[in-house]
Amino acid sequence: MAMITARRALGWLALAAVSAIVWLALPFATGILLGTLMAFTLEPVYALLVQRSDRPVAASLITIVTSTLIIVGALSAFVTHFVARIVEFANSVRVQLHTGGPLSAWVDAATRWLGRFDISAASVTDRLEAGAGEIASRSAAMAGSVASGAFAVVLGLFFAVLTMHLVLRYWPRMVSAIVVVSPLDPKHTRGLLAEFRRVGRMTVSGTVLTGLAQGLLAALGFWITGVPQPLFFGIATALASLIPAVGTMLVWIPAGVYLFASGHPAMAVVELLWGALLIVGLSDYLIRPRLVGDAAMPALLVFIALFGGLKVLGLPGLIVGPVVMALAVTVLRLYSAEYQHKRSAP
Repeated sequence: MAMITARRALGWLALAAVSAIVWLALPFATGILLGTLMAFTLEPVYALLVQRSDRPVAASLITIVTSTLIIVGALSAFVTHFVARIVEFANSVRVQLHTGGPLSAWVDAATRWLGRFDISAASVTDRLEAGAGEIASRSAAMAGSVASGAFAVVLGLFFAVLTMHLVLRYWPRMVSAIVVVSPLDPKHTRGLLAEFRRVGRMTVSGTVLTGLAQGLLAALGFWITGVPQPLFFGIATALASLIPAVGTMLVWIPAGVYLFASGHPAMAVVELLWGALLIVGLSDYLIRPRLVGDAAMPALLVFIALFGGLKVLGLPGLIVGPVVMALAVTVLRLYSAEYQHKRSAP
């Protein structure tokens, strides 16, 4: 009896220890989760390097450093270029809104219709100039706020990189340790961890491939309709696909408005239809569920995982939602199989 009591007490202490670790790691949960999923995604590259060099530590470092430099370097270059373009565009709009500028005629035509509501062209032009100046100033302020939050970004990146290294090097040991302490049957624990690994890899690759597909479709649409710098705005669309709720609409709707304002209403309609039907409709409702979802999972649960995760968790929900849904479905399948096995047993 005393031994049973001691085991129960030790079990409660172990549960308290796990809870304390989770509580302390909660501020860095996003970085740890992303690092784990990135390790699952890059594991084939790591395995290939280990096979050729027979040096696991060097292979892990090469995989992590290369992928981190590519992602951080590409994002930094694009953000810098993007902020510079916003400031340049805002200043250009301010110049063109002056009397005799290319946009002043369009503003006059628009405000003649608004004149019925006692709105003058001068007031609209002044407000647009003020708005353009505010965009330019806020872009600079945004760059400053990004720089001030660099410490939090670097800290999250540190935990992501460290997690990637540990998962790449010691995932089999982690699985064995979890199997030992898990209250579930060892085969069920291994099945859940294998499903977590499979779904995590599929979710990350599916999200990236969907963003690339949306960027390519957007760049093609910008080129067809005559939007300046279609490649740049295609990359912007691919990155905007990760933003909750609005996503790619942040890019292709302003592009349509620009075409309309520059005297190309037909191309503006084509751009808006292209964005609604192909960039959003085809990519978000056909390509993404096929890449992120599971053939054995009902389509309803796939959409609930994607949009429910986005609604509850924001941007990380696009990755966390499908992973949680897949694990939940796996648990229910294991429970159903175990229950049927017990009922069929004599």
